[in-house]
Amino acid sequence: MLIAAFEGWNDAGDAATAAVGHMALSWGARPFASIDPEEFFDFTLTRPQIRLDDDELRQIHWPSNELLWANPPGSGGVVLLNGTEPQLKWRTFSAQVLEVANVLNCRLVVTLGALLADVAHTRPTPIYGNAYSPEVIDRLGLEASGYEGPTGIVGVLHVECRDAGVDSASLWAAVPSYAPSMPSPKAALALVERSTDLVGSAIGIDELMGATTEYEERLTGLVNEDDATADYVTQLEDTYDRDQLESNSGDELVEEVERFLREQ
Repeated sequence: MLIAAFEGWNDAGDAATAAVGHMALSWGARPFASIDPEEFFDFTLTRPQIRLDDDELRQIHWPSNELLWANPPGSGGVVLLNGTEPQLKWRTFSAQVLEVANVLNCRLVVTLGALLADVAHTRPTPIYGNAYSPEVIDRLGLEASGYEGPTGIVGVLHVECRDAGVDSASLWAAVPSYAPSMPSPKAALALVERSTDLVGSAIGIDELMGATTEYEERLTGLVNEDDATADYVTQLEDTYDRDQLESNSGDELVEEVERFLREQ
């Protein structure tokens, strides 16, 4: 299986890249390749960073898309791709990712994303998953996507997978729209749990659970400082609770995903 996440358009609250980073750390993943950024980035938009090394020498750190190999117990091996959404040559970029998937006999490509949505931080993080293949939809309990509108590298990669005959799936976590700039370990945790279900291997989540508790407490404190925001969160809580009783929250999350992509 290949699991990928990209900083930028598809990564509200840094949740998707944080999820892949957590899996890489927990599984002791080892880097084995990277995609050269020269062809795929406009460096005036995604600028490289100057940093000092241990010898105080200046080094340039370019935007990266790194591939790592992990072998969690009970799996056939997992390739992790943690990177940054490129600006250029998306089809060529996707072809390079697919080449790795084919060489390593990956049977499934899974992308992780996160979006801003009308959800409350005090309730469980909704996860929405879709796929093209009816067999994958049935096997993994996903939805068929009827979305039309603007897309990111995740959307392009899935179309390239479909055209190449490679099974793929996309998982999205919902991040509260009233905290757009705050990293969301809670959404990252939800993506990790759903992803590891697909892999079929357990993973340590104590660190993410602790960070989630701190996130909820901090966000609750900020919300309570503003009456209008507090009322809005109460409304979201009531909506979630009502939807759980009516069992239609999945349909509303699909609408949230499509609205987010169009507005972006």
